[in-house]
Amino acid sequence: MNRWLLPENIADVLPSEARKIEELRRLFLDRFQSYGYELVMPPMVEFLDSLLTGTGQDLNLKTFKLVDQLSGRTLGLRADITPQVARIDAHLLNRSGVTRLCYAGSVLHTKAAPGTYSREQLQLGAEIYGHAGWEADLEAQVLLIEVLNLGQVGKVTLDMSHAGLLAGILGDFKPAAEALDSLYASLQAKDISSLGQVMSSWPEQVRSAILALVGLNGAPNAVIAAARQKLPQVKTVEVALADLERLCGALGAINIAPNLNLDLSDLRGYQYHSGVMFAAYVEGLPTAIARGGRYDMVGEAFGRSRPATGFSLDIMTLSRLSNVKSKRLAILAPWSVDQQLGKKIADLRSQGEVVIQLLPGHKQDGEEFSCDRELVEQKGEWIVKPRA
Repeated sequence: MNRWLLPENIADVLPSEARKIEELRRLFLDRFQSYGYELVMPPMVEFLDSLLTGTGQDLNLKTFKLVDQLSGRTLGLRADITPQVARIDAHLLNRSGVTRLCYAGSVLHTKAAPGTYSREQLQLGAEIYGHAGWEADLEAQVLLIEVLNLGQVGKVTLDMSHAGLLAGILGDFKPAAEALDSLYASLQAKDISSLGQVMSSWPEQVRSAILALVGLNGAPNAVIAAARQKLPQVKTVEVALADLERLCGALGAINIAPNLNLDLSDLRGYQYHSGVMFAAYVEGLPTAIARGGRYDMVGEAFGRSRPATGFSLDIMTLSRLSNVKSKRLAILAPWSVDQQLGKKIADLRSQGEVVIQLLPGHKQDGEEFSCDRELVEQKGEWIVKPRA
């Protein structure tokens, strides 16, 4: 057996890529801080029932399980940090007003998600708790667009939908959980035939409205106008469409406005979300680079219902698409016990310069740094000169 082999879809991150990922992480967290988001660091492992509280079956399937040898209870290696942050807000911070929290940490999936190359991800996210209005959704979306622009991943397309649409269409009709899962999968695939089979015994007004959702995608104004004609005239649907209309209008007015698209049949994570849902797409990635939305019901499972909205993304996936340059310039210095050289190196490092001191008999051999200058001794002084 080759001891250096890793499990499938688990990989080492080598120096040049690791530096790029770390610089992006710092860049994004600094931007979160400029908005007033506070950093939290939940644990990698928790009791399984806590990790999966308020989430759907999808997260359960993604989560590695193990037995705690101290308590005998089942633990889970986190596959998503968002429920952990909701627990922190609801149970530990226990604030009454608006709370802004952010995080960056590793998550592990039992299978690699579509569009990713690894089962381990570095999840970055920002969440707003305590405000039920659309203004919080707008802040989360604007912050996401800023992050993607800082990451230099090209033009962003933001797709939006709303969990309230399906809730309004179903009304008092309560299908079985298995039927809802099948409905969700068919809507994602926009499979009309499969939808017809799933809803064969459902009320006619529910069937026709859900089938109408499949064709409601495209430019926001046209989609909203068509939805108001084709979907039931009930308050939940009207509120959902009004939220989408306000958000699209506000996003279209910002300086870094993304391409906006509505896809009202995209109800990914409907068991989890309670309002606006959004996904960001960029060229070069067939799946969403980031997802977010409103999830007001998750905190209730931890004993305290709180309005909540936010987003998350995988920095490792973003790094592969990013045009941010991570290779740093450096200064080469010879090995010497000369005190003047040591002082000069210390001064340069305190100024933010990278100084690499060559060990005897070796050359500089690395991917992360480009040594464009060197320290040389002239007339008893050490000075920095361009390398030949």
